[in-house]
Amino acid sequence: MLMKKILFISHDANRAGGQIVLLQLLRQLKQHNLPMHLLLCSDGPLEEEFRSLVSTTRLPRLGDVHFNPLVEKLLSLLSLDNWAKQKVLKRRWRRFKELFTAQDFGLIFANTIGAAAAYRQLDFISAPTVLFAHELEMSIKKYSDPQDMAYLMSRTNHLIVVSRAVAAYFQKTYSYPENQISTFQIIDTPLILKNIAEAKKVNIRRKMGLPAEAVLIGGCGHAEWRKGNDIFMMVAQQVITHFGNKPVYFVWVGMPVESELYEVQRFDAERMGLSERIIHVGLTSEVFHYLSQFDVFALTSREDPYPLVVLEAALAEKPIVCFEKAGGAPELVEEDAGFVVSYLDSVAMSNRIIELVENDALRLKMGQNAKRKVLERHPTDESVEKVVHIIQGLCE
Repeated sequence: MLMKKILFISHDANRAGGQIVLLQLLRQLKQHNLPMHLLLCSDGPLEEEFRSLVSTTRLPRLGDVHFNPLVEKLLSLLSLDNWAKQKVLKRRWRRFKELFTAQDFGLIFANTIGAAAAYRQLDFISAPTVLFAHELEMSIKKYSDPQDMAYLMSRTNHLIVVSRAVAAYFQKTYSYPENQISTFQIIDTPLILKNIAEAKKVNIRRKMGLPAEAVLIGGCGHAEWRKGNDIFMMVAQQVITHFGNKPVYFVWVGMPVESELYEVQRFDAERMGLSERIIHVGLTSEVFHYLSQFDVFALTSREDPYPLVVLEAALAEKPIVCFEKAGGAPELVEEDAGFVVSYLDSVAMSNRIIELVENDALRLKMGQNAKRKVLERHPTDESVEKVVHIIQGLCE
């Protein structure tokens, strides 16, 4: 009996953890010959990679309705621009529903809670649902509507979560049954290790114009309140001040240079007198060039379910310093792959980073432990098989 097509939903195609994990998962599932289709709710730099893997449709949106400049101008003068766009959008939605109804999907796989709004618009599709949740409390409040979440959770047949912290949150907040939750992360370990090996061929210190003996303390991610970029700056000030003239640099990768936060952080760095020691790298596809050559990875997040970048840093044999009660990272770090310090205790985090910088043997050993634990706990083939098993069980 042939399996019906699986509809995957991604809220966008930005180069962020949840989207990259989905891209890696689709790549793996394609090898299992599963029939798949992807619904993208918005665009992003990964869109072409998604399209090269699976057939992809963009969710109809008013913001994607455009006319040629002359027509736009005329409609605007007549105050008919919104009316005309709504008519086009309505026509697109009608065609969208016809196409998706005809595909007779056997299962919906919603990647991240960012897909909740789109999922609610797919009420014309009757199919079991898997939610792959990468978020905790603040992200859910920020990126979803409570009614959309309630609708999604009431129709989710199986919940995949990336850490015990996320599982506990969904059980407590949504009273989701424990026996319908699977806890594991999905990463393409061979690909990540290949990317790390290739990246190490680039001398990032030379490329950045830094001394060969420079010590690099790294952070990474789309900059926002949740990621604790302000804490990163305070830790940087404390650690760099401690070492004086020793070439210690703090490098954050993934902060858009056109963002307001970038301007604020550069303002702070200048007032601290550390504008040359605190470096902000914008959005880049060369994350591994930096990540593979950090000496310590500082996870300053206030909330991070189980970030992909932590697993990537661990596979690059970097010890990790993170906060307790801030998500799933402490489940990996524990007492042998870095340090877990009290929530938002920047002094404790600074002291642990100093300890790692001053103790080469400890830094090396903890980095090796981090890699070993990821390899042991997150084998790619086993994780993919779990997903296949869940999908097949619901599609029967």
